Amino acid sequence: MIIPKRRSAGLTYTVGKASAGALEYVPVARVSNLAAALEDLKKRGLWIYGADMEGTPWCEAELTGPAALVIGSEGAGIGRLVKEKCDVILSLPMRGKINSLNASVAAGVLMYEFMRQRQGIKAK
Repeated sequence: MIIPKRRSAGLTYTVGKASAGALEYVPVARVSNLAAALEDLKKRGLWIYGADMEGTPWCEAELTGPAALVIGSEGAGIGRLVKEKCDVILSLPMRGKINSLNASVAAGVLMYEFMRQRQGIKAK
């Protein structure tokens, strides 16, 4: 997991507890320039996917190759410079009066879809 040094939660006891222990198993890098970090990942062969309300519906995207997933902050979403580094913008279309999910739910849905496609599990 890559998170910015500024304007993000620190790796505190509370964050570790909220992660249900996952923080012990997931490497975390804090970077001062997220756009530059994404550019480095692209040079290493990863496709950069961003989550935003305007984009390709998640269920229509090919998600089987090497990838990084960008989840923006709740409310503000992904910043312009970071969004420009994304190869694909994925959306989670909603119905009714609710137009978006919170960041952790959106991340969970998209990470599940990445894994489902990589494992070749057919959607029913």
